[in-house]
Amino acid sequence: MTALPYPYPSSPSVSKVMRANRSKDTRLEVRLRSALHRRGLRFRKSYLIRTASMRVRADVAFPSLRTVIFLDGCFWHSCPTHGVRPSVNEGYWPAKLRRNADRDARVNECLTNAGWTVVRVWEHEDTASAVDRVAAIVSARRSAKSSNLSP
Repeated sequence: MTALPYPYPSSPSVSKVMRANRSKDTRLEVRLRSALHRRGLRFRKSYLIRTASMRVRADVAFPSLRTVIFLDGCFWHSCPTHGVRPSVNEGYWPAKLRRNADRDARVNECLTNAGWTVVRVWEHEDTASAVDRVAAIVSARRSAKSSNLSP
């Protein structure tokens, strides 16, 4: 992996905004987790998963069901609908955003190969729709798990 040039901030205000970006407990995460909890779903947050080839920290996880949810910001994960290309530091951002997308693909593949169900929720998705999708997947995984335990 080649090192990217350091992206010197274009202004102090940009530095302030970038420093304020949270890695966990974002508004999106809190909103989705609250909605999942109101639905009666119990989960782990910021859950560390170790596989043979990588360590991954999922935003939301249902460990006993081997199901993880990643909440992807439109900018950081290059949303095809809402992702934007910054006009400053053009030598840095395209490669950085491409690396993020490549990492997401590797994480999906690694966890899927390890028997996990991976759910990705975009920042722009309606919370209620995302919760419905997650609840349906969790319900299906519970049903599959209980039918495998039956004699």
